[in-house]
Amino acid sequence: MSRIVGVISDTHIPHFKQLPQAVWQHFAGVELIIHAGDLSVLSVIAELETIAPVVAVQGNIEEDEVRLKLPVKCEIMVGHCRIGIVHILGDAHNRAMVARQEFPTARCVVFGHSHIPWNEEVNGQLLFIPGSANDRRRQPRCSIGLLHMDDSRESVRGEIIYL
Repeated sequence: MSRIVGVISDTHIPHFKQLPQAVWQHFAGVELIIHAGDLSVLSVIAELETIAPVVAVQGNIEEDEVRLKLPVKCEIMVGHCRIGIVHILGDAHNRAMVARQEFPTARCVVFGHSHIPWNEEVNGQLLFIPGSANDRRRQPRCSIGLLHMDDSRESVRGEIIYL
């Protein structure tokens, strides 16, 4: 069975007024959406839930309502695939090591914070940052992502979508 999961991070609402309209187009048909933190307000989850169920973690610039409701990190199973989710995962020189320490059995680790998209397999773990949906900072464009999973092959691959 093939599965598709939408991945988004660093939406920073209400600093940015709304989610990009392209999110609805690119996430149409996904079975789940992962938000890797810095949503800032819980209403972001409600908006995304109009597309699909949402699993989210808190980031480092959240309103109290988010900090009180969401975990700092979590692990989920989507079909065969164990996915670790956290907002901040080490820094650029040690992310692969920290990912393995924090989520030793995860096949994929999703995180955010840097606003820099990253989609790389490292020692059997897919490390995936979707970038930021609203705040491109030093990137040429904002971005979101998709995880494509095939249960029969027990495979997962990431896709960065530039908005």
